[in-house]
Amino acid sequence: MTEKVLSELLPAAKAIERELIELRRKLHQNPELSLEETETASTVAILLERLGLQVRRDVGGHGIVADLIGRRPGPRIALRADMDALPIQEETELPFASIIPGKMHACGHDAHTSILYGAAKLLTDRKEQLAGSVRFIFQSAEEINAGAKAMIDEGVLKGVDEIYGLHNLPTLSTGKAATRYGSLMGSVDQFELTVSGKGGHGAIPDQCVDPVLAASAIILSLQSAVSREVSPFDPVVVTVGSIHGGTSYNIIPNRVVLSGTVRTFSHNVQEEMPFRLQRIISRTAEAYRCTVELQYKKQVPVLVNHDSHTRNVEEVVDLLLGRENRAEANPVLAGEDFSMYLQHVPGCFFWLGSGPEIGAERAYGLHHPKFTIEEHCLPLGAALLTAISLHRLSKHYETFA
Repeated sequence: MTEKVLSELLPAAKAIERELIELRRKLHQNPELSLEETETASTVAILLERLGLQVRRDVGGHGIVADLIGRRPGPRIALRADMDALPIQEETELPFASIIPGKMHACGHDAHTSILYGAAKLLTDRKEQLAGSVRFIFQSAEEINAGAKAMIDEGVLKGVDEIYGLHNLPTLSTGKAATRYGSLMGSVDQFELTVSGKGGHGAIPDQCVDPVLAASAIILSLQSAVSREVSPFDPVVVTVGSIHGGTSYNIIPNRVVLSGTVRTFSHNVQEEMPFRLQRIISRTAEAYRCTVELQYKKQVPVLVNHDSHTRNVEEVVDLLLGRENRAEANPVLAGEDFSMYLQHVPGCFFWLGSGPEIGAERAYGLHHPKFTIEEHCLPLGAALLTAISLHRLSKHYETFA
């Protein structure tokens, strides 16, 4: 990527900042949950068509896909953004706050959508500089870990050589970015277990088999799967998030239903966890004379960045934002279905600072009803995704020219 291209990129991104902010605010006011993103997808498709791109609609649900073909042959780079909102009641009191009760863009996917549209616009203006092509992937249903798989099943990665994506981070100041080699985000699994006993009167427990007591013991026993069976160097979280059982204070119920999540940072550990849970819960239930049924669902794998592609992102961040504005990202056990793309093609996922310049560490985090972003991050994100594509494709052109 030439110095001339680089010097023009940030001013060009700043020039479309108002358009990106207006798009983000429109989406923010009208949030749509996973698999409901009809209006969001339609808005994106219309904007991309105005850029002269051929658009595929309803890919893997409401996903949108568009390709920009360069003037010279070369690799195909994919850039991805998610579009869905969350079932959260917004409490920001912003003038463009959600007008849909109980729905909110509390994770910033409205910003991601605007950023990727900005990248599409910037790259379209630089089509002559592309030695290859760029595929823009606007994905639905990330929040329920369904969108990436659905789009992959419909061939969105066909012909793609590498893929990049970003996520805003309100606890990182705007103007900064954070990268990490290897594992960045955790796997996501979901489980539900039904503990069955024999109900009866709470005053006559000897004539009952109490599933509430067994469920309590199971919850405590599950922690041993973390503390005593997995290496302390392999982070694992087992969380029981809901317990449902009983109808009255003086009745022992027939059954109790528990549900929860398992997060890991290792493929091998993720593969082992269903067997660990099955053994622990079945033997604990047996000790309390109960039976138990476990339903275990693997959702997304660990998000593992590829070294050379992470290095590409770091080079671009250093060129565009300055080395002093690039941080090493801490690993987190929150999940992201971008990990599924990385199982098929190499790439990198990174954090884009979206918080205030001072006190970002105290900002409201992702999924909070008062979550918000500094909108100046939008053109920076668009410029970074554009530069990542140009930088990678220019390297290919220089190699084979």
